[in-house]
Amino acid sequence: MEESIVYTKDLRKRYGDVEALTGFDLAIPPNLVYGLLGPNGAGKSTTLKILSTLTRPSSGLAVVGGFDVAREPGEVRKVIGLAGQDATLDEKLTARENLWILGKLSRLGSRGARRRADELLERFDLAHAGKRLVGTYSGGMRRRLDLVASLLRAPKVLFLDEPTTGLDVRSRMDIWDTVRELVADGTTVLLTSQYLEEVDQLAAAVGVIDHGHLIAEGSPAQLKSQIGSHIDVVVESADHLGSAMAVLERLTGQRPEADGTHIVVAAIDTVPTLPQIVRELDASGAEVRDVGIRESSLDDVFLSLTGKPVEASSPIGKQQTAGPAEPAQTQEVVA
Repeated sequence: MEESIVYTKDLRKRYGDVEALTGFDLAIPPNLVYGLLGPNGAGKSTTLKILSTLTRPSSGLAVVGGFDVAREPGEVRKVIGLAGQDATLDEKLTARENLWILGKLSRLGSRGARRRADELLERFDLAHAGKRLVGTYSGGMRRRLDLVASLLRAPKVLFLDEPTTGLDVRSRMDIWDTVRELVADGTTVLLTSQYLEEVDQLAAAVGVIDHGHLIAEGSPAQLKSQIGSHIDVVVESADHLGSAMAVLERLTGQRPEADGTHIVVAAIDTVPTLPQIVRELDASGAEVRDVGIRESSLDDVFLSLTGKPVEASSPIGKQQTAGPAEPAQTQEVVA
């Protein structure tokens, strides 16, 4: 715990008859991006709400920046920033006015708030649009400004809840660059995202949450190595499925799955070479249209661990719909 800037132990949260967190343990070291993945309803948003003091845990321990979120919420708020899924900006005010007001609410004082607003607008390439009404901003600019707003107090820990959902590829990459800059300056980022490519790009460590507790953790490379590579084979017709699947099972020791004439099999402990696969398939008499070996992705890891796909794992993917939504929550005011 001493080396963790975010730490939870046996964290639980109940909403009526629904237990959103069922003994969630987490330890995040400082100065990195930690990606938290999970299906809808797994407990991601509940975790962020507790860690950012927006709701109280039912039981268990949660510590952020050395402060207990239940006993010292005021101290926690001094060391964190939060950018949620929905922008919190007033569209009828300029970017500078929004930041100035939020800075004053953050107790920076009028002069300090103006100075910090100008500094952040300049740093994150928004100074040219600082006097424009936020209502005239593009979606990407609004999300970047919302992220900037969460940095007014120079947080040690920044919570990002799906910060790039709905943005185009260029805007997403701008946000990625901003996150990398923050980590380079010493900020720790806890990121939830439906885009697994985003987590793969940014996160040094990844945790997978399902049914309210952590089911896997490691670097993206470590998690992907656990499920190995995948072999894809497309046969000419269904008549050749049986012989091709038998070859692939013998070569990998894993049971292949077929979708029409497309066969997929994991290669975990034994990964045959492409020439070897082709020779064996040819010798079996299976007529093949295509053969390939691909490295596993975080999408494969997610599916393997949770049994549910993440449909929004690419910039043009749909929103994730797997699993029930998390229970409706009323924001609690923590004194």
